[in-house]
Amino acid sequence: MQTGNETLSTDFILLGLFPGMRHTGFLVSVVLLIYTIAITGNTTLILLIWADPHLHTSMYFLLSQLSLIDLAFISSIVPKMLVNFFSGKRKISLIGCGAQIFFTLTLGIAECLLLTFMAYDRYVAICNPLKYPIIISHQVSQKMAIGSWMGGTLSSLVHTAYAMHFPLCGPRELHHFFCEVKAILKLSCEDISAYEKGVVVTSIIVVLLPISFILTSYILIFLQVLQINSREGRSKALATCSSHLTVVIFYYGPAMLIYMRPGSSHTPILNQALFMFDTILTPMLNPLIYSLRNREVVGSMKKVLRKCPIQNRFPCFSD
Repeated sequence: MQTGNETLSTDFILLGLFPGMRHTGFLVSVVLLIYTIAITGNTTLILLIWADPHLHTSMYFLLSQLSLIDLAFISSIVPKMLVNFFSGKRKISLIGCGAQIFFTLTLGIAECLLLTFMAYDRYVAICNPLKYPIIISHQVSQKMAIGSWMGGTLSSLVHTAYAMHFPLCGPRELHHFFCEVKAILKLSCEDISAYEKGVVVTSIIVVLLPISFILTSYILIFLQVLQINSREGRSKALATCSSHLTVVIFYYGPAMLIYMRPGSSHTPILNQALFMFDTILTPMLNPLIYSLRNREVVGSMKKVLRKCPIQNRFPCFSD
């Protein structure tokens, strides 16, 4: 039984997207459209990489893992948000909130680590192409993927368990569209300054260090590209990196503004907009970026479409 100012109910109330906004229904409809595109795009990319033997390389294996993370990431947030909006119920249970925090943190950190491994993959491919099959073998790429998932899971487990143990005071209203650590901590009755310092340390480890490694990789890549005499060779080398670099900017930019900007806890509306970009828009954009900028993916798509008779339903991925 709880005491003092703590609430007796263990449920949280999610106030949703931009509380007080007039045209929330239109915004939710847009989110539903984005979710549909994200599910279709990422699923298609995963199936293409699985079905086409030409895409059975370490680079595309890591790309399929990125699509899998994006699928799980957006699916851990949007369905609950849509159910709450259309049902008129805004509650989420304590267990449901803890689970949502765990999965979003796991997937967010795993994506940070995976993008770092993908930058290393591109560095080896361009700066040391002859040894690429040895350095980035299929076994190594599998270890990279496992390391990303394990790193995200362990870090998330610690933060979720620690954040959820704080006693909460007052109405359990979250000014957010999903259960997020910083929103939960604002309801705490205790001094959380020590934990906030731990969050800063974690942010440095999972954001600053990977982004530093990624920037170093690309500096070395660009220096190597400048030494390529052929204009066509330079263009091909840059094309293989531009998609990944665009995804990195889209993902890390909002994440750094959310977790490393001074006073970010006092700007909930801006934080919601940044979270929308990071957790909803980015999973939709990633497969589009890689599909439109990658000749091999486009070629694989055209080959599948040519093999897919209109009158048959599901022969496209039968081979």
